[in-house]
Amino acid sequence: MSKESKRREALVYHAKPQPGKIKIVPTKPYATQRDLALAYSPGVAEPCLEIAKDKDNAYKYTSKGNLVAVISNGTAVLGLGNIGPEASKPVMEGKGLLFKIFADIDGIDIEVDTEDVDKFIETVKMIAPTFGGINLEDIKAPEAFEIERRLKEELDIPVMHDDQHGTAIISAAALLNALDITNKKIEDVRIVISGAGAAAVSCTRLYKAFGAVDKNIVMLDSKGVIRKDRDTLSAEKAEFATERNIDTLDEAMQDADVFIGLSMANIVSPEMLLSMAKDPIVFAMANPDPEIDYQLAIDTRDDIIMATGRSDHSNQVNNVLGFPFIFRGALDVRATKINEAMKMAAVKALAELAKEPVPEQVNIAYGETRLAFGKEYIIPKPFDPRLIAEIPPAVAKAAMDSGVAKSPIEDWGKYKEELLQRLGSDNKLVRLLHNRAKMDCKKIVFAEADHLDVLKAAQIAYEEGIATPILLGKKEIIEELKKELDFDADLEIIDPKDEEFLEKKDYYATKYWEARKRSGVTLYSAKTKMRERNYFAAMMVVEGDADSMISGYSRAYPTVVKPIFEVIGRASNVEKVATVNIMNTDRGPLFLADTSINIDPSAVEIAEIAKMTANVASTFGFDPVMALVSYANFGSSTHPNATKVREAAKLLHESRPDLVVDGEVQMDFALNKELHESKFPFSKLAGKKVNTLIFPNLEAANITYKMLKELNNADSIGPILLGLKKSVHILQLGASVDEMVNMAAIATIDVQEREKRKKSK
Repeated sequence: MSKESKRREALVYHAKPQPGKIKIVPTKPYATQRDLALAYSPGVAEPCLEIAKDKDNAYKYTSKGNLVAVISNGTAVLGLGNIGPEASKPVMEGKGLLFKIFADIDGIDIEVDTEDVDKFIETVKMIAPTFGGINLEDIKAPEAFEIERRLKEELDIPVMHDDQHGTAIISAAALLNALDITNKKIEDVRIVISGAGAAAVSCTRLYKAFGAVDKNIVMLDSKGVIRKDRDTLSAEKAEFATERNIDTLDEAMQDADVFIGLSMANIVSPEMLLSMAKDPIVFAMANPDPEIDYQLAIDTRDDIIMATGRSDHSNQVNNVLGFPFIFRGALDVRATKINEAMKMAAVKALAELAKEPVPEQVNIAYGETRLAFGKEYIIPKPFDPRLIAEIPPAVAKAAMDSGVAKSPIEDWGKYKEELLQRLGSDNKLVRLLHNRAKMDCKKIVFAEADHLDVLKAAQIAYEEGIATPILLGKKEIIEELKKELDFDADLEIIDPKDEEFLEKKDYYATKYWEARKRSGVTLYSAKTKMRERNYFAAMMVVEGDADSMISGYSRAYPTVVKPIFEVIGRASNVEKVATVNIMNTDRGPLFLADTSINIDPSAVEIAEIAKMTANVASTFGFDPVMALVSYANFGSSTHPNATKVREAAKLLHESRPDLVVDGEVQMDFALNKELHESKFPFSKLAGKKVNTLIFPNLEAANITYKMLKELNNADSIGPILLGLKKSVHILQLGASVDEMVNMAAIATIDVQEREKRKKSK
C-alpha cells in the first residue's frame, strides 16, 4: 500500500462510520418515564444530597471511581512533536480506547490549550473532581516533570505521566529478569542510558530504586555524555551527570553491562555491542526503528539479551503492559496517588509473571509450542490474559500497605474474579487470531476477488501479513479494482474462464474426473465445472497450488457448499461436516455450533459436532465448557427434540468424560452460572462459565448467532467449516470486509494446525 493510501485509510478509520474512537453509553435503564425520573429530576436530587454531605459518596453514586482523564497539551505527541491540543486529540482518544479494552476503565480525553505550566496545573486541578484518576500524556520535558510533581502533591487522586513511568515500569521488570538470567546484580552493573527526556529520567530513577548505583550510570543526550563539568544542565540532567572523563556513546559502551535506548534509530554499531561486557543486556526502545536493528544485534552477539519497542520481535517493551492495570489497581482501592511503592509492585508482579508457565492461549497467539522464561521471553506478552488478574492486585496491595488506599480490598479471591470478568468486553480473540496467522502466513484463494469488498479484504490480509492471496475472477475487473484501492502488490490473478489457464483447467478437470467418475461425472462435465471458480479454487487446494480457499460472499451458502463437498470431501474419521461461529460478546468469546450445515442432526451427530467444536475452542486456547441447549431442562420434556439432546449429552459423558459438557439445558440456565448452580447443582456445568453452545438444529443455531450479531453488535468469526479433508472456509452471503479478513486468519491458522498434526504423526 502506498503512503497516500495508508494516509487515506487512517483518515477514513477515524472518520467513519462516526468521527472519533470513543463514545458515552448509558449504564442504567432509561426506557420508561420512571427511569428518566430517577436518572434526572427529581430522583437525581437524592444522590446529590448524599454527596453534599460527604464528597466520597461520589464514588458510590457516580462513575467517578472508574473514570480517568487522559490530559495533554499536545506539546510532545508521539513522534510528531508540538502539534497542539486539537491535533493531539486522536492520540488521547486512542489512549482512552486502550484503557477500556485492557482494563475496562472509562478514559475521557481532555486537551488543554496552554503551554503555561501554572495555567495547565490550575486547569487540571479545577476539573479533577470529575475523575477518579489523571493520566498525563504527551507533555514535553522539562515542564512534564513539574506538572506531574505538583499535581501529585496538590490532588487526592492518582496522577501519572505515562510517558515517564510506563516505559520505566515495563523496562524495569524486563531488566530485573534479564539480570536474573545473566546472574548479574543490579548494584554492580554498568548502565548506559541513551536519551535524557522524561522517559529516560523516569527509567533511571526507577532502576536506582531497585538498586542501580549512580557511579555506574552514564546518561547521554544529543550533545553526548552528560558530565558534571557541563554548563547549564537542567535539574534532571544534573541528577545523572557523571564524573567520568568520557564524551561519546562509543566510550560509554566500553565494558557496559546494560544499554537502555530511548533516543533515535541506528546510533549503536556492531562494534559498540562487541565492546560491551559478557552477556550484554540491550533495550533498544526507539520507535519505530530501534537504536540498533534487532537481527543485527543478535547476529553480532550470541550472548545478548535484546528487547525493543516493536511487536515483531521477542521482548517487546510495551506500555500497555502497565498503565491500564496500574490505574485499575489504584482506582479499585481509591488510592490518593500512584506512589513509588505501587510502581515497584507493578514491576515485581510483571517480572514474576514472566517466570510462570505461559497459558496455551498466549502460546497460540504467538505461534509458539511453549513460551518459557529465558533470553527471548523476559516480560509477559500483551495478549496474556493473566495481566489483569495479577498486576492490579499487586498495585492495590501496595497502595494499602503504603497508606494511600481509602477503600481497602478484603476479599482478594473475589477481587481477582471480578477482574477476570472484565476481560470479556474487548476483541482480544481477533487480535490473537491475526497475530497467530502472521507467524506463518499461507496461500489463500479468494474465489470472488472481482468484488470490491472481497478484494479489499484480500488487500488487508496481504498487507497485514495474514495471508498471501490468490485472486480468482475476471482479470480486467480485478486490475481496475486494485487501482481504485491503490493495491499494487504483484499477486497471482486467475480467471478460470480465460484461455490462458486452459492447460491448468484441463489438468484439474482430469484429476476431478478420475476421483468422481464412478459418481456419475463425465470428463466433459468435469471440464465444464472447472470453468466455475469454486470448483477451480477447490481443486487448487486439493492439488497443493493453494493452502486454503475462501468463498461465499456473493452466493447463497448451499450453492457454494456443494462443489466443496464434491471436490474436497470429508476427513476419513468424520461422519458429518459442521460449522462453528465464534461470537465476541461482552461476556467473552462464545463458540456456537452447528450454524450452517446440519438441519436436524441426530443425537449421535450432535455429539460429534460437540467434539469437533471442543477441538476448535482448544485450538484457540480456551478450555471448552459446553452446554447442549434446548427448550427443556434435564428431562423436563419427553419430546424427541429434547430427548435427542439429552441422549447426545449421555453419549458425550460416556465417550469423552474429560469434557465439561451437559444438557439438555435452556439458554438462560446455560449462560447464568449462579442460576444454573442454584437449580441444577448436580450438573457438570454448575458454577462454571459456559463458553460453548451446541444447538439441537440448524434453525436455532443460525437464528441465534445472527441475532447476536445484529442486536448486540457482537463480532462474528465464521462459520468455520469442520471435518473436511482440506482447509476450506465459506462466508455467509454479504459478509463484511472485517469478517472476511478474520476468515482469512482462520484459514491460515487451520492450515498451520493441519501441518502441525501431520508432523506429529
